[in-house]
Amino acid sequence: MATAAPDQRITKFIRKHHVLTIATCHDGQPWCANMFYACMDGGPILVFTSEEHTRHISEIASNERSAGSIVLETKVVGRLQGLQLSGVIRKPSDDEESAARKAYTGRFPYAAMAELNLWLFDPDHMKFTDNTLGFGKKLLWYKDDEQ
Repeated sequence: MATAAPDQRITKFIRKHHVLTIATCHDGQPWCANMFYACMDGGPILVFTSEEHTRHISEIASNERSAGSIVLETKVVGRLQGLQLSGVIRKPSDDEESAARKAYTGRFPYAAMAELNLWLFDPDHMKFTDNTLGFGKKLLWYKDDEQ
């Protein structure tokens, strides 16, 4: 079954923010890492850069499944918004590399001069909590309509 695009409120939130927190795990030991990200055109895939020797990337080598979050930091309960996601983190394929680089350097032009080690966070589930729609209101998205 074809993947339906996420609700536009989810993609608008993703495009508005720029810091992604990912959570990895190895041998029962969890780890979180924060990074700047960009969104690939045509889907909810996020692009970030990170060195191979970092703990989170080392852990992805043994378990590509990851979780992540993007949040709006606010003290106003009625404005609270946050996205939780889970999926696979992987290197871009040869066909994806150019688009991934374009997305990342388009968002962060200063990165164009750096050697980038790009990674893709390809989500299969997202839960967007948006209190502007009502207290605790959640929008869910599943890749391929898996529920």
